Amino acid sequence: MLNYDEALEYIHGLNKFGTKLGLDNITRLLEILGNPHHGMRIIHVAGTNGKGSTCAMIDSILRAAGYKVGLYTSPYLEVFNERIRVNGKNIPDKAIARLTQKVRDAISIMQQKNLGHPTEFEVVTAIGFLYFKEQAVDFIVLEVGMGGRLDATNVAMPLVSVITPISFDHQKYLGNTLADISREKCGIIKKGVPVVSGPQEKEALRVIEETCARRGCILKRVLDRCENRENIDFICYNPLRDSLNGQVFDVDTPKNHYSNLKIRLLGSHQLDNAATVVGAIEALELSGIKISRDAIYSGLENARWPGRLEILRENPTVLIDGAHNIAGIRTLKEAILKYFPQKKKILVLGILKDKDYNDMIEEIVPLADAVITTAPDNPRALSAEELAETIRESRIIHEDKNIEVYVRNEIKDALTLSLEIATPGDLIVFAGSLYMIGRVRTIASDLR
Repeated sequence: MLNYDEALEYIHGLNKFGTKLGLDNITRLLEILGNPHHGMRIIHVAGTNGKGSTCAMIDSILRAAGYKVGLYTSPYLEVFNERIRVNGKNIPDKAIARLTQKVRDAISIMQQKNLGHPTEFEVVTAIGFLYFKEQAVDFIVLEVGMGGRLDATNVAMPLVSVITPISFDHQKYLGNTLADISREKCGIIKKGVPVVSGPQEKEALRVIEETCARRGCILKRVLDRCENRENIDFICYNPLRDSLNGQVFDVDTPKNHYSNLKIRLLGSHQLDNAATVVGAIEALELSGIKISRDAIYSGLENARWPGRLEILRENPTVLIDGAHNIAGIRTLKEAILKYFPQKKKILVLGILKDKDYNDMIEEIVPLADAVITTAPDNPRALSAEELAETIRESRIIHEDKNIEVYVRNEIKDALTLSLEIATPGDLIVFAGSLYMIGRVRTIASDLR
């Protein structure tokens, strides 16, 4: 029997099988394991940005309504166990060890029958389904790993399919146009299953609408503002108050008006996500599941999603954000300008080399008074020196202003330097990769 450390070593060792999109391996694996996902009540969430916080809000509302809820997300920030949770608690170490052994035994059967070998993500997905089945959860809130159509989570038959805003990311696997990427995301849309979509670009929206029409699905869309209530087919919201303590807003749906909803998550994009969540919760009524207004209010207010516009400390303010693509960086930029317009800004960047880091640099670096480059804890990391050299060679340094650029290969050293050069009134921002900010969160735990 594996212990916890051996289980994680086995799981992470599967990255040698790379990323293989497709449902054959996960389907065979789950069949051997008894199809633990069958009969489960699932809310399936795809999209490019906002999936995690959307899942966290749905999870919080369902728990506020008294249900036992399994939450499956990726990647993790600090510990692997975060990826599989029940009622807000991480899967225990012993359960990971035991279920990994069970999955490994099932894989041995697959190999004996020449049925292929699952990837790391497929194995973790199987472990998640097994644990949720054992725990007899009432609902699973299931986040897509990548894309949708060929993602391992797409073996699920959900009660509701949710699509957060779609933008460019993982083009190597999903396609180079927004339409191509949207078609992959729309792969989670099942025949007759209601769909709730966050605000979308026209190209993405067209694909979503066409897919829903072809598969006979009710589609509820979120608009960013309630400017035309004559059209009752839409979900919309109106911002009321916004500060570092959170946001207050109204939401209108085809059925209800919610006044003075509150979330503690920062950034105007979270209002898009919150309105999408309200729509998803209401869509459960089509399956005979009625969630009270009180649960919606308390669930939204109590929802947490670490690592996204999260303030770790003040004086100086240390902000971490998992912005890892151009859309996420633009959202971060908007938030910095809104919440911290007058502060001197020290930017600590760590980016994976398969991201559009040139565009990310062009967008975010001009806000900074100083930049520290480092490298995320990931084999795909862009080196700190290469990132710094890219910044130094960019037009930003030569045309806009003279920004000091420092290099620290280790994340801990980058954090130490940022605190050394900052004054109490400054803002330190860590961004570029979830694999970096998770590490920052761990080593800065004594700051919280």
